[in-house]
Amino acid sequence: MINNKKIVVVLPAYQAGKTLEDTYQEIPFDLVDEVVIVDDNSLDDTIEVAKKIGIKHVIKHKRNLGYGGNQKSCYKKALELGADIVVMLHPDYQYTPRLIPSMVYVIANNIYPVVLGSRILGRGALKGGMPFYKYFSNRVLTLVQNILLHQKLSEYHTGYRAFSREVLEKVNFENNSDDFVFDNQMIAQIFMAGFEIGEVTCPTKYFDDASSINLKRSIKYGIGVLKTSFTFFLHRKGFLKSKLYLN
Repeated sequence: MINNKKIVVVLPAYQAGKTLEDTYQEIPFDLVDEVVIVDDNSLDDTIEVAKKIGIKHVIKHKRNLGYGGNQKSCYKKALELGADIVVMLHPDYQYTPRLIPSMVYVIANNIYPVVLGSRILGRGALKGGMPFYKYFSNRVLTLVQNILLHQKLSEYHTGYRAFSREVLEKVNFENNSDDFVFDNQMIAQIFMAGFEIGEVTCPTKYFDDASSINLKRSIKYGIGVLKTSFTFFLHRKGFLKSKLYLN
């Protein structure tokens, strides 16, 4: 705990058997109280590895619900466990768990209610092997989003995030997509609800066993991001009502 706040790390997993143990071993258990893994009906040994290394809260979907659907299960379980701060960490070892203390201290000390691990602050993205087309797309989409959402984040597309309980209870993440655009919709909901978001510099690693979406799904994601941003802008201006921002 930090400042008597319970810390729960959630791991949305799919085919993470080769990287889960390395990720888990770097989690700072002097601060983290509970770990939850939700396996999205993997075909590998993710569940067996999770049990072997001692993860107490293991959930396996009977069918693949998608990345967003996985996170919904993660957050619901974390809230059920009484989490005050929830850290969403990919178990593919692309993001280092060693940043968890920096992220949760910001929330525990009431500086920001949400913290993102940004690959773009500094030179972590390209240095860590992010493909240039993904880096370029990230920068273009982030520029458009900052204009439409009237914000100044360095990126909206990181998979490393920490939330206060208040945020997770306030935003209606159940209304979001079950696909990859879930992450982006959630950021839009957070800003619409009036919360601020902090960022910390986060190195990242791209390697064969790290999860990554292909070009076709990247294009689909990019279209979804633009749709989310324009919907946010129109909703805020009163031109339409989106279910994303209705509780």
